[in-house]
Amino acid sequence: MAAFKPLESRHRMKELLAAHFHGLDAAARDPGRRVAWCTSVGPAELLHSFGFAVYFPENHGAMLGATRTANDYIPRANATGYSPDICSYLTADVGAFLAGKTPLTGAYGLETVPRPDVLVYNTNQCRDVQDWFGFYARHFDVPLIGIQSPVQVGEVTDELVASMVPQYRALIPVLEQVSGKRFDPDRLAEVMTLSTRTTQLWEQVLATMQQRPSPLTFFDTTIHMAPAVVLRGQPEAVGYYEQLLAELAERSAQGMAAVEGERFRLYWDGMPVWGRLRELSTFFQQMRASIVVSTYCNSWVFSAFDPQQPFESMARAYLELFIARSEPAKEAIMADLCREFAVDGVIYHDAKTCPNNSNTRYGLPQRLRQRTGLPFTIVYGDLNDLRCFSEEQAKTSIEAFLEQLEAGAAA
Repeated sequence: MAAFKPLESRHRMKELLAAHFHGLDAAARDPGRRVAWCTSVGPAELLHSFGFAVYFPENHGAMLGATRTANDYIPRANATGYSPDICSYLTADVGAFLAGKTPLTGAYGLETVPRPDVLVYNTNQCRDVQDWFGFYARHFDVPLIGIQSPVQVGEVTDELVASMVPQYRALIPVLEQVSGKRFDPDRLAEVMTLSTRTTQLWEQVLATMQQRPSPLTFFDTTIHMAPAVVLRGQPEAVGYYEQLLAELAERSAQGMAAVEGERFRLYWDGMPVWGRLRELSTFFQQMRASIVVSTYCNSWVFSAFDPQQPFESMARAYLELFIARSEPAKEAIMADLCREFAVDGVIYHDAKTCPNNSNTRYGLPQRLRQRTGLPFTIVYGDLNDLRCFSEEQAKTSIEAFLEQLEAGAAA
């Protein structure tokens, strides 16, 4: 087996993200450009078709978590009336804004986040995104528009998709007014073609983790998913994932493993603990346990995208989002992924401030165990608020779980 080496494509990703954020900063300073803020699973393709520079506050929230500065700012948002029980992306981001701070300064030398000209949301994730964007719409006195998505979606039917399309089309007049440009269906088809290719490549990247041993882990994919989030609809994202896939093919051919001596293959359900990614990655390496699939990183696989039917396919893809689905639909999706990636067990992260993406509260782990026979454990924490996460307790729980798996394999 060849020795592990870092992926060269990570250097390219850093260059792309630097160019992205500097481009946003330049656009915000240019009277001839317009900046749109968008939720991470919102209609970014439509915004790009109008020529907006697109900024994703959820990405900024994750950066606050990953840099372990979120807890410095959450109390600022709490003091203005935003509950400590709501999304800690929201409270960290709003708190940092009120404090006049951003991790973009340390990473890219930028003084502040780009000023928006319009804010566009999709509530397929949760209602918090609308309230989050509402704060900035009031502060900057700019339009707030969006998609009101149904919750607990079971089957994504043609009728349901058709009912959502008018909401997407209703965004166009405001975007025309703010951008000063007429809607161009041909340009939207071009952007959709790039997004479709990006999501196909990202799906192929994730599929490499079906190999044994896996060339990637969940902790790698939380980093490598960044272009699929912030550069979706741009040619740079396509080029990046083509390079990453080529590297992964070479790594697999040489027998490289992301976790040396891989003993266990696991499923991670729920949000990352952004402020402890490195520690948890190292811990799982030491345990020789490889997390090879997650519903979180799969959230940017939009199989329904079709450039020939942009509005219908956007509506369908964004309705199919895992976080928006019903409990039976989630159970079926997870059972399929468990089988495809040949996992030995499931780790659920119950994130205190993210109930919509914590799938432990209505019996799903028990039902999935009955359906698949796979054991599970639950880690209690949060995506950003580290006061909710005990690293020692989490590791103890996971160690006991892995001992259970080992005992079961030996029986």
